[in-house]
Amino acid sequence: MLDGVSLDQIRAFIAAVDEGSFSAAGRKLRRVQSAVSSLISGLESQTGVVLFNRSGRYPELTPEGVLMLADARNIVSGVDKLKARAKLMTSGVEAELSIVVDVFFPTAVISAVVKSFAVRFPLTPLRLFVEALGAAYQPVLDGRCSLGILPPLPQTFPSLTSERLGELPLIAVASASHPLAAFTQRIPREELANHVQLVLTDRSSLSAGRDFAVASPATWRLADLSTKYAFLKDGVGWGGMPLHMVEQDINAGTLVVLDVDDMPRTGFMLTMSAFYQPSQPPGPAGKWFVDQLKQRWAQPNVVKMPGPYDD
Repeated sequence: MLDGVSLDQIRAFIAAVDEGSFSAAGRKLRRVQSAVSSLISGLESQTGVVLFNRSGRYPELTPEGVLMLADARNIVSGVDKLKARAKLMTSGVEAELSIVVDVFFPTAVISAVVKSFAVRFPLTPLRLFVEALGAAYQPVLDGRCSLGILPPLPQTFPSLTSERLGELPLIAVASASHPLAAFTQRIPREELANHVQLVLTDRSSLSAGRDFAVASPATWRLADLSTKYAFLKDGVGWGGMPLHMVEQDINAGTLVVLDVDDMPRTGFMLTMSAFYQPSQPPGPAGKWFVDQLKQRWAQPNVVKMPGPYDD
């Protein structure tokens, strides 16, 4: 009966193949040769498959044994992974890490941390969501995500604890062909009202009826930052963007930084923080993730400068 197959039998089978003989397998497993031979014979009896040709000096895998070997290795690998995962869980490491990241946060920083995370915590699945405004807060508030990498909103969330990561530069930009780009002096704020402003819209109800950093009554609301970026480059309107996404376009002259009255010449600095529920603080994997974000942020190649966080 296959139900009688044991892990010891499977390990003995694999060791005999890897070591080239039953005696060598016995030395590896710290068992006498007769015990290894008995385990393998028992496996053959249980499965009804002859695994080795024993007519020569050394046992040779039969064609059936070759096929069984791949399955045997998968079984042992699965058991070893199960044991390793159980050990991690009993040590306090999260069984899964779920994180929501604000759409303005630099993807390059997240990507670098995620690559290191896969090496450091290979058995901890990572779920990553990218949202904007209240839709980024919602998964943390309702417990779907244990961590949120988020900027502040005009409304506060007393039920969440935050840990500062760093500041993100946001700047107001328009295409070089846009009328606002033709101003040679500071742009009067009232002039912005004459042009379409592209703003992000909240896909949640947390900020329903609220506008953030909207300076024009003519607004086009977009739920996707990449679409907003494409529209800005095509001269559809003006709007705020994170510097790291438009720096190359500014250097190339395809986008222009707008110098507007009553706005800082260097734009706005948006503070990014790690948010979580105090009743569910980050475990070892979450703490490591946050610490890595801080370290990456502090590196000199992380872009830092300014612009309004639109809607």
